Amino acid sequence: QVQLVESGGGLVQAGGSLRLSCASSGRTASYYAMGWFRQAPGKEREFVAAISRSGSSTYYTDSVKGRFTISKDNAKNSVYLQMNTLKPEDTAVYYCAARFGSVVVGGSQAYEYWGQGTQVTVSS
Repeated sequence: QVQLVESGGGLVQAGGSLRLSCASSGRTASYYAMGWFRQAPGKEREFVAAISRSGSSTYYTDSVKGRFTISKDNAKNSVYLQMNTLKPEDTAVYYCAARFGSVVVGGSQAYEYWGQGTQVTVSS
């Protein structure tokens, strides 16, 4: 069993930055790939970024490429999402997710474990 706890959300003005963190407990982080997803009010949950077990491979949805960076620290059992140049359309609840094995780009159903989410609000 893996427990995931996100932190770092908040209110920021457009153009600002936030860093989300996701701490995992249970099995060693190096055993599983991680992803960040987000869900805005009235919309479906969407893929944001993913990282492989080792942290050597990263993937992003087109709308955040060049602005967001996902990283992983297996020694700390943590994954991060650095978000720069934030836009109002980035406003959503952001979820951390984990799956054992290889990374999956998109496809929330492939991820077995989920955090409770952290709210990110970007004002214009």
